[in-house]
Amino acid sequence: MLALLISPDMPVPMLDVRNLSVTFPTKAGDVAAVKSVSFSLAAGETLSLVGESGSGKSVTSLALMGLLAPGTELSGEIWFRDPTSPDAQPVDLLQLSREARRYYRGKLISMIFQEPLTSLNPVYTCGDQLIEAQRLHQNLDAKAAKTRALELFAEVKLPEPEQMLGRYPHQLSGGQQQRVMIAIALAGDPAILIADEPTTALDVTIQATILDLLRDLQASRGTAIVFITHDMGVVAEIADRVAVMYKGDLVEIAPVYDLFANPQHPYTQGLLNCRPRPHQQLRRLPTVSDFMEVRPGAEADKIIAKVSTDAEKAELLAEVSDQEIEHHRQSLLQQTPLLQVQDLTKAFPTRTGFFGQKQEFRAVDTVSFEVYPGETLGLVGESGCGKSTLSRCLLRLIEPTSGSILFDNQPVLDLNAEAMRQLRREMQIVFQNPYGSLDARQTIGAAIIEPMQIHGLGGTKAERQARAISLLERVGLDASALRRMPHEFSGGQRQRICIARTLACEPKFIICDESVSALDVSVQAQVLNLLKDLQKDFNLTYIFISHDLSVVKFISDRIMVMNQGRLEEIGPAEDIYKSPQKPYTQQLIAAIPDAKLDDIRQRQLAMASTQP
Repeated sequence: MLALLISPDMPVPMLDVRNLSVTFPTKAGDVAAVKSVSFSLAAGETLSLVGESGSGKSVTSLALMGLLAPGTELSGEIWFRDPTSPDAQPVDLLQLSREARRYYRGKLISMIFQEPLTSLNPVYTCGDQLIEAQRLHQNLDAKAAKTRALELFAEVKLPEPEQMLGRYPHQLSGGQQQRVMIAIALAGDPAILIADEPTTALDVTIQATILDLLRDLQASRGTAIVFITHDMGVVAEIADRVAVMYKGDLVEIAPVYDLFANPQHPYTQGLLNCRPRPHQQLRRLPTVSDFMEVRPGAEADKIIAKVSTDAEKAELLAEVSDQEIEHHRQSLLQQTPLLQVQDLTKAFPTRTGFFGQKQEFRAVDTVSFEVYPGETLGLVGESGCGKSTLSRCLLRLIEPTSGSILFDNQPVLDLNAEAMRQLRREMQIVFQNPYGSLDARQTIGAAIIEPMQIHGLGGTKAERQARAISLLERVGLDASALRRMPHEFSGGQRQRICIARTLACEPKFIICDESVSALDVSVQAQVLNLLKDLQKDFNLTYIFISHDLSVVKFISDRIMVMNQGRLEEIGPAEDIYKSPQKPYTQQLIAAIPDAKLDDIRQRQLAMASTQP
């Protein structure tokens, strides 16, 4: 157990969690999701709970809210002091009945969930859902609730609040949906706001606006925030203190600057170092396993630090020289392009005008570029810029409206269905959602062997199975995976399986469409390193699509930036990052969370100067 020591001059905490444990009973036995966790939260403070999937972050937040399923075993104490009643005594929330707990949930302690579109009711307008929360927690009549709803929509900086009241969730962008969720969470004027991965699925520019919004709301309302994430870059932007969780244990807690400047636990060191750093060009991304080793013991897993000296850390963080980067780029550009795209356009009909004229929306608008053998071309831009539409046009998963595509000297748009099917063996794609890409009813072995059967590869059944095992081992899994089903694997393992299935076709060219965006930062590092290794071993050519420019810069030789269907600029990765020519690219780069110590210190000083 790790307890937070409160100094005498520290304000009395609004929330004091003591030895919180959460255990889920299962058929296979009890699973301890949270183990004797202790921390506190002061008024106006932001405490960030950090860790990978399965660390216990979200379970801790659900315990604070009282939203765990009946039958879950809880122990410990959650003391809450109501700031609206200065004379009120702290209350242990775990000792309250379910009915009594409702007074605190939503009104005094509120939560922003990770997926706004799944959290909002699709059959009710955004206004109806906010007004319902207002009437429930504030006891307002319909007219007063609507007036207050307009004020809240304006406070979270939604455009045209009056129109937003009548819109349904699917009619809003991801950033607007998250703002609606924040407005609903604020409906009861809560003292504590729990934000569970509120920016994970958002573009970096939208993420930056949401973080700014939360800071502004905190400054104006004095709200305390528990911010849950696995992204240490976001932590550096938002947190005052950081609590690091690993497999249910709270392994380290410290002020944000101290934690980034001098992390004590090997797991924290791994999390801090495995995220791509845009101002560095590392040969490989460090992973959590580079910093710690877990040795099973009689009582509990024992964590052993693997990096203890500056020399060992420097070896892990080895950089590629500018000369090496330039030499490699020149060697790529001296080849004949593998892929040549000229004036590619994809237009979707939208509606008919008043006088019968046809109108269209150009998702891809006269885009031209080349990709060279062995190159990784990064493709970046915000959601809706045309990245995924472009990738599907290249493979003719959707038919382009006009333009030309030349792959390995073959005119792709002139090929018939049979010739295109054969070409797709050489042109493959790894999609964003690995679980959705795998048939839930098909074993992993069948999923990998099926492309070999379709394209006549691998010889006999035994030879195909041997190749499937070889591919699984190449992506870090073993032969036992052949007989298992997709749901038995983690997200990172499923993505490795999708990569193995792609390699079964023996392709020359692979499009990675947001293939690491849904992964924990440490798993993301493993997959990015794997993609680099596979490129070298199999002489692969990539288009790597992402909205995260720091990830794209790490893996790419050149970067292409798209905005509203058009090509903004294209150039060497280092040049795009250091000297972007277009304002849109400059905006993308400025929005990247960057955990520099000087920036963290300046932000902390600026916040301290604004406090009374």
